[in-house]
Amino acid sequence: MADLCDLTCKPCRGGVPPLAGDELKRLHGQTPAWDLVDGHHITRTFKFGDFAKALAFVNRVGALAEDQGHHPVIGLTWGKVTIDLWTHKINGLHESDFILAAKIDKLPAD
Repeated sequence: MADLCDLTCKPCRGGVPPLAGDELKRLHGQTPAWDLVDGHHITRTFKFGDFAKALAFVNRVGALAEDQGHHPVIGLTWGKVTIDLWTHKINGLHESDFILAAKIDKLPAD
């Protein structure tokens, strides 16, 4: 099984079902810090000591997302960043969501 961090997000053009069942469990098992919400999306909150550190993290996530061609929903407030991932084309989870989550987990948090 390949490490998700070693993979590259693949564009989803639709026409495939969202992940479910064992495949969803397998991929979620590789990103345990992320909460699985109703089998539809994954979310994670990162905490920081101030707004500037949170904003710097958002910028790192944004650069990574642009590089991967896969863009999360990002919420920024003082000392906190919330990231939600799902693939809009299929209104659910795709392997790329878990790839990006694993890559985000490797980013420096300060």
